[in-house]
Amino acid sequence: MIGGFGTAGMPAELIEALIAQGASDLTIISNNAGNAETGLAALLKAKRIRKIVCSFPRQSDSWVFDGLYRAAEIALELVPQGTLAERIRAAGAGIGAFFTPTGYGTQLAEGKETRIINGRPHVLEYALQGDVALIKAHRADRWGNLVYRKAARNFGPIMATAARCTIAQVSAIVELGALDPEIIVTPGIFVHRVVIAGRAPTP
Repeated sequence: MIGGFGTAGMPAELIEALIAQGASDLTIISNNAGNAETGLAALLKAKRIRKIVCSFPRQSDSWVFDGLYRAAEIALELVPQGTLAERIRAAGAGIGAFFTPTGYGTQLAEGKETRIINGRPHVLEYALQGDVALIKAHRADRWGNLVYRKAARNFGPIMATAARCTIAQVSAIVELGALDPEIIVTPGIFVHRVVIAGRAPTP
């Protein structure tokens, strides 16, 4: 899982580290399929991704994904944005699946279980869990409690709950007690690693 809404909240330094680390044959869950040739698009350009699960694969600067998809070098699972967020949230809440009216009667519902609920048709969608979540927060303490900055909050909090290992990129790590408990969005119990952007992690 890679957080971000376009470039807002995208953990660019963690993606660069993933490229350097050499992981390949990845399935990526993200809101979109990269912008220009940085961040997630750089991971795509390095041909490390075999499948992407997202809501917005195409936009004016998504030429890397476009080229790979047209060449049949990457698989795409298209998911409506609200459904994507809820599938991730469901995984974090321990919910295996849920019914939603979104997508009923479209190609997105083909082959899926449907049910009439309160007179309205619904489609069964399964929770999305990740092995690793790479997210960006504003600040953290050493226990991994996270606060976010404005729109950079987007998918990070729910991805942190839905992954087996969450790595957060932050601008600063503050002393315990420096974060007001009322503004902590992601409790440290969901965070396994914290990395200060632009600085190598301490062993």
